[in-house]
Amino acid sequence: MTETVRQAVAQIGKVVLGKEHQIRLALTSLLCQGHLLIEDLPGMGKTTLSHAMAQTLGLSYNRVQFTSDLLPSDLIGINLFDKNKSEFTFHKGPLFAQLVLADEINRATPKAQSALLEAMEERQISVEGTTYTLPKPFFVIATQNPSDQSGTFLLPESQMDRFFMRIHLGYPPPEAERELLKGSDRRSLLSKLQPVMPPDVLADLQAKVLEVRATDPLIDYIQRIIAYTRSHSGFKDGISPRGAIALLRAAKGWALLEGRQHVLPDDVQTVLPAVVEHRLGGSSRAEHYPLTTQILREVTVV
Repeated sequence: MTETVRQAVAQIGKVVLGKEHQIRLALTSLLCQGHLLIEDLPGMGKTTLSHAMAQTLGLSYNRVQFTSDLLPSDLIGINLFDKNKSEFTFHKGPLFAQLVLADEINRATPKAQSALLEAMEERQISVEGTTYTLPKPFFVIATQNPSDQSGTFLLPESQMDRFFMRIHLGYPPPEAERELLKGSDRRSLLSKLQPVMPPDVLADLQAKVLEVRATDPLIDYIQRIIAYTRSHSGFKDGISPRGAIALLRAAKGWALLEGRQHVLPDDVQTVLPAVVEHRLGGSSRAEHYPLTTQILREVTVV
């Protein structure tokens, strides 16, 4: 990793303890200009991770609590009549931030979910015929409660596919949990975090992801993985072309974090669970990602 990225990972790791792998996956998603879904039980540090990323990277940050009565206008904004000017003025909603936390996205109705997903895809919104461009970078972290909990609206497969990665934080290791119990409230540390990555450095890293090389044998390996998901009877649907592109780009992003300008099969294997599990319908609550473990066991490495 570059020194700047190493500093970012280390600083976020001071707040979100024992989760370096998940932190690096989240940064990979941002570098690849994709959006991140975190599915886990309440109280696992999902909100803390997103806030720590915003502070560390110097990004403007808004958090939206998704509820069953949330309206699209609560996200994108609304035109209000200004009596002094005798005209309508657009008041921007919380989506106008560089990092937006959509907390408990599956507690909102599909209509509100769709408003967010449209912004994620287009990087812009339209209100009464006027288009407004969202800030750059525009990175959405959505958290999702397990679908077996009450009061949730299941995200359809087509919406799940819009998320570049899905990660699972899980319980902290015993030594990290002990530090949590003995130390300060992690939320109190957030205000003390200082930006370690200037905006131009982040933009440069995002551009460099596309320059990372992938050899023909590496592309063959990814195609074998994709073909396996489409032909195996254990999967309802295989990985789409969008998912295949996401897998390659994520591997490039991970390689860049490792300080390399070329992709290795290990990079593909590392990001595979986060990129394809939610596209195959697997649960991220499982400890060992059984679906992707099966894929890697069956597909020969280059």
